[in-house]
Amino acid sequence: MTRIAIVTDIHHGAPSHTKRGDTALDLLGQFAGWANTQKPDLVLDLGDRISDIDTQTDMRLEREVAEVFAQIDAPVQHICGNHDRDHLSVAENEQILGTALGHEVIDLGDWQLLLWRADAKIHRDTPRVGFDLPEPDLLWLSHTLQRAEKPTLVASHVPCSGHSQTGNYYFQRNASLSTYPQADRVRDVLAQARVPLACIAGHVHWNTVTTVNGTPHITQQSLTESFTTAGEPARAWGMLELGDTIHWQVFGDDPFEARLTPTNQRWTAPLAPFVSKLAAE
Repeated sequence: MTRIAIVTDIHHGAPSHTKRGDTALDLLGQFAGWANTQKPDLVLDLGDRISDIDTQTDMRLEREVAEVFAQIDAPVQHICGNHDRDHLSVAENEQILGTALGHEVIDLGDWQLLLWRADAKIHRDTPRVGFDLPEPDLLWLSHTLQRAEKPTLVASHVPCSGHSQTGNYYFQRNASLSTYPQADRVRDVLAQARVPLACIAGHVHWNTVTTVNGTPHITQQSLTESFTTAGEPARAWGMLELGDTIHWQVFGDDPFEARLTPTNQRWTAPLAPFVSKLAAE
């Protein structure tokens, strides 16, 4: 059994909309203390450590977050979110966190963890504002999953399930910013795996489980989000236990729990549109 403590979307900084960034460092300190008590095999940060302002401010905010993560006894793995990348490069994040932030495979014994650190920068200087998944990031995931020989957890900042954003404060009316425009290709890549898979991401600030083509896709609530908790920070962090099944539990004021059984069985391809079928007849 491998135990992974997870925190995401810390958003340290000034309050912004429903993000209670003013509480972030204190809550992250509480998470660090909890993690040291729980003694997980590793700690996973899924990104958006700060709410971005400008380069100088963002570097200070990221350093303050890094100082709290340094209090954790277990190995800590980081992924960059879009707010970590608005004004800072990956290299600058690496320098602040003291670790490499490229794609990585971590052997967990019976499982493996794929840290799919795909580009999470939101591009605002193009006709279509949003994410744009680089082809090399997709190819790394494809080649790695084709070679996978054991159950695999894929971790990223941006989710790729394509799940509905109905009710989401940020994304119900901005669904195109909730995922990559190439998310359908990501799901095609996931289907190449011949082993049981699960995916976990942050970004969308709520707890969800969506199963697509036999693969459960998990998103975890932000540490400081408040749209589901009446204006108070959710204080959300989680523990993911990997064994014959997956047990995921989110603690805090927006609790969630799920037990999942990943499989290498993929689903029958969806039916063609009914209208096209009738027209052909």
